[in-house]
Amino acid sequence: MKSSTQKDAAYIVGLAGASGSGKSFFAERIRSALPAKDVLILSQDHYYKDRSEVSLEQRRTINYDHPDAIDFALLISHLQALKRGQRIEHPLYDFAVHNRKTEKKQADPARVVLVDGILLYAVPELCRWIDFKVYVDTPLDICFIRRLQRDTRERGRSEESVIDQYLTTVRPMFVKFVLPGKKLADLVLVGQGDMEPGLRHVLKALSQSGRQMNDRGGPV
Repeated sequence: MKSSTQKDAAYIVGLAGASGSGKSFFAERIRSALPAKDVLILSQDHYYKDRSEVSLEQRRTINYDHPDAIDFALLISHLQALKRGQRIEHPLYDFAVHNRKTEKKQADPARVVLVDGILLYAVPELCRWIDFKVYVDTPLDICFIRRLQRDTRERGRSEESVIDQYLTTVRPMFVKFVLPGKKLADLVLVGQGDMEPGLRHVLKALSQSGRQMNDRGGPV
C-alpha cells in the first residue's frame, strides 16, 4: 500500500480484476458506506482511446482487453489533478459504437477516488498513483456469465459476438495482463457472496489514511 502524503487531496483506491468480477458493484458498496460528497468513482472504461479515424467495422476488431487500447496517460493526468484537488473533465464511452461520445463529464475532486478497471495494475506508472489496491478475485465461469448477460442486455451485443470476443481476447488478455496484478494487491476479495469483510477492510484503510468519513460511526 502506497503511503499518502498530507498534500494529497484525494486518496485513490484501485479496484481491478476480471471483466464481470464485481468491481463496479464493490465500488458502489464503498460509496454507499461513505458520504456521497466525499467519494468519486472513475471507470477505466471511459478512457478507451478515441477511434473516430476508423470505421465501425474496424473498431469491432480492436483488442480492447490490451493495455494499448486505454489512454492511460490521460487517466494518470486526471488522477494527478484529483490529488491536487483540481476538477477534471473525463471522456465518456459508447460501447454500442466502440468509441468515445462527443460529450465529456466534469468531476469535482473528492477525498476518496475509486478507480475500477481490468488493467489498472498492468501499468506501473499508473500503480504509482494508487494508494490502496483491491483485486476482486471471482471464478471465471461466473465472470463470463455476468459479462454475457450485461453485454447482451445493456450494450446491444449478440451472444455470438460476446462469446467470440471472450475466447479470442478477453480470457487470453486476462491471463497475460490482469491476473498478475493480483500479486500487487493490498486486498484480495471474492466478488460474490458476502463482501462485507472486504468493505470493512477498505474502510479501515481509509481510517488509517486519515480520510475516515464513514457516517455510520467508523469501521465495522
